[in-house]
Amino acid sequence: MRRLIEILRREACSLVVETATGDVTTYNKPGVRDLVWLLDNEPWRLRRARVADKVIGRAAAALLVNGGVAAVHGEVMSRRALPLLEEAGVDVSWGELVDAIVVPEGDTRCRLEEIVMPATTAAQAEALLRDHFRLMQNSK
Repeated sequence: MRRLIEILRREACSLVVETATGDVTTYNKPGVRDLVWLLDNEPWRLRRARVADKVIGRAAAALLVNGGVAAVHGEVMSRRALPLLEEAGVDVSWGELVDAIVVPEGDTRCRLEEIVMPATTAAQAEALLRDHFRLMQNSK
């Protein structure tokens, strides 16, 4: 995991994924966009993968669990993410553990983390996220 964390910091990317076969890929989109893309387009990359991410809130944790990752490091990790990851048996580490993810623009909590809070499983959380994304897409 140390190598993935070093890549995350050095490359100034938002996500680093090491597949079960050892291939390493970096991603740069904000939020959970890259995780959603991976689940929809290249889910095999997440199965048994090791992942280093800048920020892991409850929404990202749900997507990672649903992707079947083996290990996760969050530079910033929300306490709200831990139950989903731990219940799935994901090896978890973090740089900073926070009560909740706050958006960079201020003191408000991350909207995605709030959207998935009612969910008790990763599958429910992903369904809430995808419903939210569909509503946002349809309102454009």
